[in-house]
Amino acid sequence: MSFSKRPKSRRNQPNVHVLTLENIRSARRNWELSGQQVVVLKTLTEELRLSVALGDLRLLDSKWYVTHSGLMRLARRNRCAGIQVQPIREFCDMAAGHWIFKATVYKTAVSKGFVGYGDADPSNTSPLVRGAEMRVAETRAVNRALRKAYGIGLCSVEELGYLSSTPEPARGKGIDSSHSNGNGSGNGQPRLRDRLCLLIRQHELDPTLVKRYAADFCGTQEIREASRDLVESFIAHLAEWAAKDRSGLLCKLNGYAPVQEVRP
Repeated sequence: MSFSKRPKSRRNQPNVHVLTLENIRSARRNWELSGQQVVVLKTLTEELRLSVALGDLRLLDSKWYVTHSGLMRLARRNRCAGIQVQPIREFCDMAAGHWIFKATVYKTAVSKGFVGYGDADPSNTSPLVRGAEMRVAETRAVNRALRKAYGIGLCSVEELGYLSSTPEPARGKGIDSSHSNGNGSGNGQPRLRDRLCLLIRQHELDPTLVKRYAADFCGTQEIREASRDLVESFIAHLAEWAAKDRSGLLCKLNGYAPVQEVRP
């Protein structure tokens, strides 16, 4: 992967002050921002020239994250010489969907390169990307290498696992973010889904069992049918229980596992 060597043009570089105002306006349309989050956003804008409107940044669980598209645009603006990506074959298992990639970013044609590794398998990716773990691992490797090359301390969205796919979930699978009830924020940003998936990832919970428990908790057939208030209550309940007594929560979730028929 290489980038064309175009000279930097001041005409193509957005005014920092204008971009900062645009970022704050775009962020406030999508999320409820605290004063501290605005301060951090201003700093990120000034240092990295990232755009909220273009999807370079996302606010998840009250923290800012950079996206793959944002990192690629940043690399192009800085005239990155190229990116080399290759699988570490001895650690890959195609049958198990386990992949590890190595990416090397060359900021200039004579630089030694900045190396980043990315891994993906069914245990650390969203169910939405089953069968695409190889591409997820490649993206994660590139993201880590780019973050090293340009000194970006923010974690990337794709490295979180549950947001490692670009397509939206199909209707009836996962938590539908296209509705304005408990499953989404009503503005196209699946904030509640993100928070719930983050809890699942952090505490290593079974997504299917969590969805069944959530539907039972909300009194609906499926969680996507629940109101926003009910889903928020469930997320708060799940977070508190997972933090205080994960073993007890696991026992509760196991109660929603399908009953295995015992044959004589």
